[in-house]
Amino acid sequence: MTALDLRHTVATLAYRAAKVLCDAPVGFGDYRPAPSARSAGEILAHLGDLFDWALSQVRGATVWHNSQPQDWSTDVDRFFAALTVFDEFLAANAKLPVTPEKLFQGPIADALTHVGQIGMLRRLAGAQIRGENYFKANIATGLTTAAQPAAVFEFD
Repeated sequence: MTALDLRHTVATLAYRAAKVLCDAPVGFGDYRPAPSARSAGEILAHLGDLFDWALSQVRGATVWHNSQPQDWSTDVDRFFAALTVFDEFLAANAKLPVTPEKLFQGPIADALTHVGQIGMLRRLAGAQIRGENYFKANIATGLTTAAQPAAVFEFD
C-alpha cells in the first residue's frame, strides 16, 4: 500500500461522508437509536478525532482527544478540514513514521465504518439517503471537501 493508495481511499471516504453528513435534518446530531448508543453527533465528533489522531501520527507525535459534539455543521466542517490536512500531508510525500497499512487499518477503516453507521442512523431517523453504485462515482484523489461531484447512478 502506498501513500497514493491512501489518498484515493481518503477521497473515497470524503465522497461517501459528504453523502451522509451533508443536508442532515435539523436535530439529527442528537438522534440515538437506543439510550446506550452513541448519538449521530457523537459519532461525527469521533470522525474528527480520528483524523486529528491520524495527522498526529504522520507528524510523529501521536495524540488522541475525545471531543464532545458541537453543532452538526461545525463538526462536519471540522471533519472535512481534518481530512483535507491529512490528505495534503500525504500528498507532500514526506517520510511517514508509521506504515500506510497501519493508517488504513486504524483511523481510515474506522472512519469508513462510522460513515456507514451515520448512514444507517439517517435511515432509522427517517432521513435516509439514496443508494448509489459507488463503482461508478466520480471520486478524485485529492478531493476531500464536502463539495463532491453529483452522483452518477443512484437508486431507491
